[in-house]
Amino acid sequence: MRTFRRSRIRAASAAAVTLALGCTALAALPATAGAAAAGGLAVQYRTSASGASADQSEPWLKVRNTGSTSVPLADVKVRYYFKADSASATYRFACSWAVKGCANITGTFKTLPNPTATADRYLEIAFTPGAGSLAPGADTGDMQLRFHRTDWQPLGQSDDYSFGAERTTYADWPRITAQVGGVAAWGEAPGGGGPTDPTDPPTDPPADGPTLFDDFNYSGHADPRIAANGWSVRSNSGGPGVPGAVWSPEKVTFSSQSGNSVMNLETSTAGTGASTVQTEILTKSMKFRNGTYAARVKFSDAPRSGPDGDHLVQTFFTINDLKAPMADDYAEYDFEYLPNGGWGEPSNILYTTSWETYRPDPWEAVNQHSEARVSYAGWHDLVVTIDNSAITYYVDGQLFGTHGAAYLPERPMSINFNQWLIDLAGQSSTTPRAYDQQVDYVLHVKDQVLSPAQVAALVGDYRAAGTTFEDTVPAV
Repeated sequence: MRTFRRSRIRAASAAAVTLALGCTALAALPATAGAAAAGGLAVQYRTSASGASADQSEPWLKVRNTGSTSVPLADVKVRYYFKADSASATYRFACSWAVKGCANITGTFKTLPNPTATADRYLEIAFTPGAGSLAPGADTGDMQLRFHRTDWQPLGQSDDYSFGAERTTYADWPRITAQVGGVAAWGEAPGGGGPTDPTDPPTDPPADGPTLFDDFNYSGHADPRIAANGWSVRSNSGGPGVPGAVWSPEKVTFSSQSGNSVMNLETSTAGTGASTVQTEILTKSMKFRNGTYAARVKFSDAPRSGPDGDHLVQTFFTINDLKAPMADDYAEYDFEYLPNGGWGEPSNILYTTSWETYRPDPWEAVNQHSEARVSYAGWHDLVVTIDNSAITYYVDGQLFGTHGAAYLPERPMSINFNQWLIDLAGQSSTTPRAYDQQVDYVLHVKDQVLSPAQVAALVGDYRAAGTTFEDTVPAV
């Protein structure tokens, strides 16, 4: 089982976050004015690719608050409607530049439940909490968005529902819809429907797949139930992190908080490799692949004691072993929080990263990531779902990033938590300091995609029943 994870340069640019999804999409009628729903927002549109066909479609957008109260952008969803070039066509979304920051904008392709002659898919634009809020009268500023076929064949757009060839300067455009908290706020969807057309099943399927649930209700790192329940508390040497550091099982501890047992991973240093102690816990079995993964994790911006500033990584991830450089059956899916920056970042940043493969030396990486450059200190609900078309990340119930089918796992993985130091460049002091990362629970449901609300309900059911551990996921 591979537990080595070296520091790495991110493959995607922070200025052009690219999200890929398997989707059929594109073609529509010439746009005409439609009735706009009154809801406190307006969407302005222009295009910089006005041809009947193009290498890529370029819907540039602004969202404006026309109401009298502030609107959190994390509650806003904007939809651009189009029709497939072919049933097998797939598309890729990218943000070229945005006033709010491309890292705070996500794009997901979805299917219309009632296709029309001008649209059978739409691109849904959403925002991370880092995008902030819109005050009354304010707008987002430019969002220079684009999407293209993954095979880079020309796409037809002259008859796409939301496309307007003549729209070369920003103006209100009701053929793009907007919602706030799921409520219609602007625009008219194709076929005359409002912007709240249902795109998901009316009721969620029951969460009844094979499941791993652990409430981390243990007495200490040497509790025999940890190994019996399939976990390994790491003690072997090696990366990732500072050369010469050790991985200490003794620094993985458990305590009661608000009626729940909580696991604490402590990482400490006095500014040298020999003084650095890192922590990791992982499943001994690599038997987890598609489905839902969830954990409640407390990130820390400051040390529990001593001076701040170290380039720390606090994580929840799944991974399998790299059998050879650039092996295409490698897989890894990460939540990684850097409270003090690192990897070239100057301050706190949260990454979600989906890995296809890499080469250790010379370094080469094939991955896709999303990020938010804001503080995530405190408790957070982290969910990642993997099905046969995409990897989708959520933080606190909000979509954080969607990554494409090219990054899906070919083999099962382990489930891991660790906390480690990228290097010692962030803080030169030799004064001892210690950092904490806490974990409340972990959940995996095999081969079933659950919403964050379903995850919360399932965890609540386990706790109401007094169940602190269950593992029905079959070995492979």
